[in-house]
Amino acid sequence: MNIGEASLASGVSTKMIRYYEEIGLVRPAMRTASNYRVYGDDEVNRLRFVRRSRDLGFSLEETEKLLALWADKERASSEVKKLALDHIAELEEKIASMKAMVATLSDLAESCHGDHRPSCPILADLAGSGKTTRHCDS
Repeated sequence: MNIGEASLASGVSTKMIRYYEEIGLVRPAMRTASNYRVYGDDEVNRLRFVRRSRDLGFSLEETEKLLALWADKERASSEVKKLALDHIAELEEKIASMKAMVATLSDLAESCHGDHRPSCPILADLAGSGKTTRHCDS
C-alpha cells in the first residue's frame, strides 16, 4: 500500500509517517522503481503501535523504548510495566500542576469585578507586579 493508504489504515498522518521515518522511529518504507513508498502489514502495525503510544502521552523516546520491547520476544514484562508506571507518575504530576493552575486562575477571576474599570488582579498577577489585590477597585 502507498503512504496514503498506510495513513488511513494506521491513523497516522502522512506527514507524521514521514517524520517518524526521518527520526528513525519507524524504518523507512520500501521504495518502488519510481521511488514511491510501499508499506506492508508489519509497517502499518508498527505505525498503529506508535499512534496508540502517543495517544497515551508517551514521549517519542518512551515510544522508541516500547517499540524495542515489543520487538524483543525475550523481554521481561517488568520493564514494560516500569515504563507504564513511570508514565502514570508523570501524568499524575501534570494533573496536579494543572489543578493548581485552575485553582489560581479561579481565585484571580473571582477577584476581578470584570466591569468597566481598568485595574484587574489577573493582569497584575501575570505582570508579576505583586499588586494582586483581592478586588478590582478602580
